[in-house]
Amino acid sequence: MVEAVQDAGVVVTGAGGGIGAALARRFAAEGARVVVNDLDAGRAKAVADEIGGTAVPGDASAVVGEARDALGGTVDVYCANAGVGCAGSEAAEESAWALAWDVNVMAHVRAAHELLPDWLERGSGRFVSTVSAAGLLTMIGAAPYSVTKHGAYAFAEWLSLTYRHRGIKVHAICPQGVRTDMLAATGSAGDLVLRPTAIEPQDVADALFRGIEEDRFLVLPHPEVAEYYRARAADPDRWLHGMNRLQRQWEETAAR
Repeated sequence: MVEAVQDAGVVVTGAGGGIGAALARRFAAEGARVVVNDLDAGRAKAVADEIGGTAVPGDASAVVGEARDALGGTVDVYCANAGVGCAGSEAAEESAWALAWDVNVMAHVRAAHELLPDWLERGSGRFVSTVSAAGLLTMIGAAPYSVTKHGAYAFAEWLSLTYRHRGIKVHAICPQGVRTDMLAATGSAGDLVLRPTAIEPQDVADALFRGIEEDRFLVLPHPEVAEYYRARAADPDRWLHGMNRLQRQWEETAAR
């Protein structure tokens, strides 16, 4: 059992399935009191009933107040897990860009805005951001997703550097492919880049708890992402050339 989360009040957004459900299950197994949030009320209730938690369905951007009430007044851990996987290029519809920005970035900002006054007053709080390796690297065929996941990572990083001396813990989870509905929706790009090394949602939850125990900001369920990130930073042009080669391979496959 991880002492840091025992009896903690935990909120997990987008927890009706996939990574969110795995996180909710793991927190409950570790002795936390868990609020399960999802747009789909039925799925939220199913997971909450399974783990002995509380379902608070609805928009992840507006869940903090009701979740706080459900937990008796205090949220100790907030998992900003809800996300959308918008594909497309610069030509994607404005609505797709707006949705990706709202869910993948601004929902995190709004939650932090609600949570931080209380956390800073008592000198403790834990913010977990489910980002994606796309937030460190990129993803072919998915400009709105890649750009907004970069934003989610940047916001988590900013929270950590700004408030860590005041007791705020921040973790950014950056997996590659995970066997969820979102992976299934990535189509041929996901088949090429993500599916060969895809892991289970429970593996992501396990990686997060290792990160909590080791007090690490960056959580990499796929350890190889660290090497890709280093290569990108050390020689951006070489890295971009390699990614462009992958892009061309995808285009050739799609054209067949």
